[in-house]
Amino acid sequence: MSELKGKIDFVALISATEANPNGDPLNGNRPRENFDGFGEISDVCIKRKIRNRWQDMGQKIFVQSDDRSDDTYSSLKERADGYTPLQEEIKKGKKADRDKCAQLACQEWLDVRSFGQVFAFKGVEVSLGIRGPVSIHQAVSVSPVDIVSMQITKSVNSEAGKEGKASDTMGTKHRIEFGLYVLKGSVNVQLAEKTGFSEEDAQLLKEALKTLFENDASSARPEGSMEVCRLYWWQHEEKMPAVSTAKVHRSVKIEKKTDHPRSFNDYDIYYENPGCVEPEVYDFV
Repeated sequence: MSELKGKIDFVALISATEANPNGDPLNGNRPRENFDGFGEISDVCIKRKIRNRWQDMGQKIFVQSDDRSDDTYSSLKERADGYTPLQEEIKKGKKADRDKCAQLACQEWLDVRSFGQVFAFKGVEVSLGIRGPVSIHQAVSVSPVDIVSMQITKSVNSEAGKEGKASDTMGTKHRIEFGLYVLKGSVNVQLAEKTGFSEEDAQLLKEALKTLFENDASSARPEGSMEVCRLYWWQHEEKMPAVSTAKVHRSVKIEKKTDHPRSFNDYDIYYENPGCVEPEVYDFV
């Protein structure tokens, strides 16, 4: 695989229509929002979807969700133990080469060499932390979101022998009517050199961002309710460009056309070059 040519910055515009983009388990699974009413999608949620897309592409992933596990392992420790070269080094205990352990883990799993990983398990003397080159911001909506709640019931009791409807037959579903979320991220070349994140890996990241919500439908996110509308991808020539990542991200300008946007087309979106390479722009709407 070829080395990463230069730093990468990216911005993705994501629309959510009649969906719950990312429920908050500490708030009754209501869509996440900040104190000003703007919707949020956590970076952890986005990384989960990227990992899922990589799995669909046939890549080896270390942090797999239980319902999508594609091997025989039911925990991270089992998956780490199942990789023989890594275990042979870890078994050396205090004499283990942590740099070699990190190198082996990065070679085996794409998400480890992308996002990094902490390997620290009970009963194992060796622990190590790997810092990954791919950083993902939490996505925030351009405008405040309107959250709609709906009471639901089941037509059958979960357990037999109960008269009438049990308390567990009642529930609440939450959704937002519409939200346009801005997802920002970057790839650091210096850290990519340490983990082995390559140019080919960067292309896999780009493809995952393009198709972030494929094979991701659920009751909270019906098919077609979540969509990547546009992706800006800057492939710089330098490891450390003269223009900062923050300035590159701010170069995408978004303005409302109406007081209450209800679609991607209700925004005026344009790009002002801050003095760096022109981005690749992918439109999906």
